[in-house]
Amino acid sequence: MLYSIYALVISMVITAIFLPWLIVFMHMHHEGQPIREEGPKAHLKKAGTPTMGGTVFVIASIIASVSVLVWKQSFNNIAIILIIALLGHGLIGFLDDGLKIIWKNNLGLRAWQKLLLQILIAVVLVLISSFDHFGFALRMPWGGALTGPVIFVLFTIFWLVGFSNAVNLSDGLDGLASGLSIISFATYAYLAFKQENLAILVFCMSVIGGLIIFLVFNHKPAKIFMGDAGSLALGGSLAAIAILLNRPWSLLLVGLVFVCETASVMMQVTSFKLTHKRIFKMTPIHHHFELSGWSEWKVDIVFWIVQLIFSILYLIIWG
Repeated sequence: MLYSIYALVISMVITAIFLPWLIVFMHMHHEGQPIREEGPKAHLKKAGTPTMGGTVFVIASIIASVSVLVWKQSFNNIAIILIIALLGHGLIGFLDDGLKIIWKNNLGLRAWQKLLLQILIAVVLVLISSFDHFGFALRMPWGGALTGPVIFVLFTIFWLVGFSNAVNLSDGLDGLASGLSIISFATYAYLAFKQENLAILVFCMSVIGGLIIFLVFNHKPAKIFMGDAGSLALGGSLAAIAILLNRPWSLLLVGLVFVCETASVMMQVTSFKLTHKRIFKMTPIHHHFELSGWSEWKVDIVFWIVQLIFSILYLIIWG
């Protein structure tokens, strides 16, 4: 456990050093986040806020994880899978954020381009797992397991793509995705500790360290956004961790708010196409509460509490 604390501190220090520098750099070059016009009007004043802050805590997490695990001679295939999941999704987001800044609008990579790259990462992770004699068995919530590489590969692709996009959808309010992610990674850090999986424990603590410092600069009023470089990386990593711990379905509770955010968008789109009526004032659902009169801080705190309650509930029942 002590070594995971080292990883947390290293990540915190690196993020604390380089994140303020990135904020200053982005301001000097007048580069910032474009705000979509169809979003809440109150968010238009956020236009120009520096973005791509996720690159800092992603790099900090990787440096902290690798240095501690190599020091402990515990750098294995699990660590490689987690780093590829974090870095790979982070690079997709970095490219997407970069294009938005270059073109000065909220359009980056096309949806099919993102999806193709996300699928590629999922396939690479499964291939690496196969080299380590990973059991291709998908444990079902009601008992038993589905076996076979095809089913496992398809599920892995669906889970990584789904949750990387789910965290991305949640990154719409100052501090929201950062706080939610800290809770989820802390839950998996505890599970990894219980299962004596040092690679996952160190990785989770490294990400938490970077996110703690990032949240200092990202809470309302945000001085910097994480961008897709951060949100896609966090979601893909959470999915990979859940699968590697052989607890894939745990994300339905540990990441409940992410699930609800995604479900709200799906429900809204389906309802409008079928009935031309909207269920919510705006989606993802955090915007619905915002337009209902809640402040950003209230939405953040309530959503964080919900995530925390259901994470604790999972630990009590299945931890």
